[in-house]
Amino acid sequence: MTVEAPGLILPSDVLIIVMENLAIEDLISLSCTCKFVNLLVHEFGWSLYLKRSDRPSFTLQLARKYWSPFDQVRYNVTSDRWWTQAKFNARPLSHPWRAKFQPILALSTSMLLVAAGHTIYAYTVTNSFSLTDDGAPGISHEGSYSFANNQGEITSLTFIPYDHSERTVAIGFEDGHIERIYLPPFPKERDNSQPPSLIMKRTYSLGSRIMDLVESLSCSDSMLLSLSASGTAGLYNLSAESPLVSTIELDWRSWSSFLCMTSSLPYAVFGTTSPNPLVVHAVTPSSLHPTPSAILHPTRERSTAVYGITDAPPSAPWGSSKQVIVSGWYDGVVRVHDMRSGRRDSGVPGSPAPLRPMLTLRDPWSDEPIYSVSCGGGSSSFVAAGTARHSVVAFWDVRRPTEGWSAHAPGNDSSPVYSLICESSRVFGVTQSRPFVFDFGPGVTKETYPFLPSSTRSQRDSLQPNEDGIGYRVAEYNHSRT
Repeated sequence: MTVEAPGLILPSDVLIIVMENLAIEDLISLSCTCKFVNLLVHEFGWSLYLKRSDRPSFTLQLARKYWSPFDQVRYNVTSDRWWTQAKFNARPLSHPWRAKFQPILALSTSMLLVAAGHTIYAYTVTNSFSLTDDGAPGISHEGSYSFANNQGEITSLTFIPYDHSERTVAIGFEDGHIERIYLPPFPKERDNSQPPSLIMKRTYSLGSRIMDLVESLSCSDSMLLSLSASGTAGLYNLSAESPLVSTIELDWRSWSSFLCMTSSLPYAVFGTTSPNPLVVHAVTPSSLHPTPSAILHPTRERSTAVYGITDAPPSAPWGSSKQVIVSGWYDGVVRVHDMRSGRRDSGVPGSPAPLRPMLTLRDPWSDEPIYSVSCGGGSSSFVAAGTARHSVVAFWDVRRPTEGWSAHAPGNDSSPVYSLICESSRVFGVTQSRPFVFDFGPGVTKETYPFLPSSTRSQRDSLQPNEDGIGYRVAEYNHSRT
């Protein structure tokens, strides 16, 4: 078919090729020219735009299968604008727990898990068939899984991504065991309105134990990386009959790990308290190399620590690359290292010569350690960091790194933010007292997240709802000193 207008005769396939490189403003203008081109933009233009403007999100993945491309673009544009304006709905996901924990988050397309003490709290991702009619996909409390108190607390948790049921996880325990456990669905018929709780039995399915608590677990494809507090690192092939592949000793107090098997050169990154607190080791399906292939640390000799490690935001000035590492440090700085860079510091001891960070991010009003980091957010270009006190989460857009801002979690807990997961429109976090979410997307209602009824625990809760009753008030501040 050919489009005819005064001075213009173009076949439809040519117009579609033109649309592949148009900005959103140009697609809007093109759709206003005539009815036929408007239909062409809605049928092809918005889909093409989505392909080159990726917004990774676990909790929106199912809903996007039902939303039209135009609705998806509209949702993304609104969310991107609200990220830029630091506009969001803050919601706690539970009342404060009766004890204080060091919780961990794990997220899949269908479940959010919060491990605290001996219990895993499970939240189900609800669907949305229409953004206009149903609003944004929600999170509902499904129930909890409890392990025996005499077997040690849960210290690390991750989903096993190649398992299609999305209910199989790897769990690290305080007693040094690492287990692969299937979390069964809860019964649909309930005797009362309270979320059900299932008692779980330890299976010791991976058949291995390190003689210290499991500080960190990271999974990529069918490979699992573990790290103990004393520095024992283990690599597991979860598809093999004998999962354990190899172990190495870092010989330092260790905190965090990150495994990437999808890079052209697979690697593992470890965060420790040492003179070289951030090191990269080469990985193959059959081995974890015992010596570092790269050392990433600031240009100073005294020991420091790295508590959080993740990969970089997809849409960054340096391009989308698995060779870029984001880390949170004891000195309150988030550092971004590009392993492709040749910027090495020959004046600092170490072999190989340490790589200098290509970008440093800091809240000038706080020097609190960074306990957790995650990337994504608006335009897929944000870094989020959980700090060590007052439940503060700091945000930076890597395209404008000097214009950061911070927000306190609902309830203004004095706790660190122990774990963070940043999506395209949502940030899930957890303090010593409870999980919470910052939602930057449209379509949020009172029913999107769990309703918190009044209880004896709520009497000591410092939550203050907004006037619309959807979100809760939180303190925010900009990083600018002017």
